[in-house]
Amino acid sequence: MPRFFTDAPLHAGALLDLPETVVRHVQVLRLKTGDALTLFNGTGGEYPAVLTTLEKRHATAQLGEHDTREAEAPYRVTLAQGIAGGDKMDWLIEKAIELGVTDIQPLATERSVIRLDAERAAKRIAHWQALAQAACEQCGRNRVPRILPIRPIAAWLRELDAQDAMTSYGWRVLLSPRADSGFDSLPREAPSEPGVLLFGPEGGLAPQEETLAREAGFTAIRLGERVLRTETAGMAVLAALAARWGGW
Repeated sequence: MPRFFTDAPLHAGALLDLPETVVRHVQVLRLKTGDALTLFNGTGGEYPAVLTTLEKRHATAQLGEHDTREAEAPYRVTLAQGIAGGDKMDWLIEKAIELGVTDIQPLATERSVIRLDAERAAKRIAHWQALAQAACEQCGRNRVPRILPIRPIAAWLRELDAQDAMTSYGWRVLLSPRADSGFDSLPREAPSEPGVLLFGPEGGLAPQEETLAREAGFTAIRLGERVLRTETAGMAVLAALAARWGGW
């Protein structure tokens, strides 16, 4: 069944004017009046709905009863990712959301290929947030992960313990080819407190950035003898955590 995100308040029995982006998507899918769809707004659960009108630029849907179904992992993890070049960040964000991350923290690092001024950074965050919504539509999640503002890695590490409870991390893991410990050093059971996984961009984190991360309480691990690309490493760890901690 087609699933669509809307930032509008949703209530059982409501007749909802669908956002323009959803109307376009409905038309691309060639839906027609009377067809069933699912709507969610990120606050939890979803609503079955029926398309009641469909015009060129306008459509409405009648909402059914609230369904409390969720597809969240039993643990909370933020992906802190050094900004990768090209379309790699788009791919990373989409796949990380499919694999259950709670939030995504883009980081400007020494080896980041892309450098963004304030205006371009704001546009990129908006683009990535739209990708997050689309990924949730596709994979069945009803809670949309936040794409947090881009931060320089050193400033972000300094501020970790000063952030509010939503972004404080009880466990902190850094992926590094220079680490002595492997994946098996991580807990066998899912931690109850939220955590963060830190990955560098192409070329990894600079040595001084790794040092700052360790000083900020990060435990460094390595996956093995093979060096993985940044777009592979994060997804490998997230998939392994899902298998270990029951995130599927």
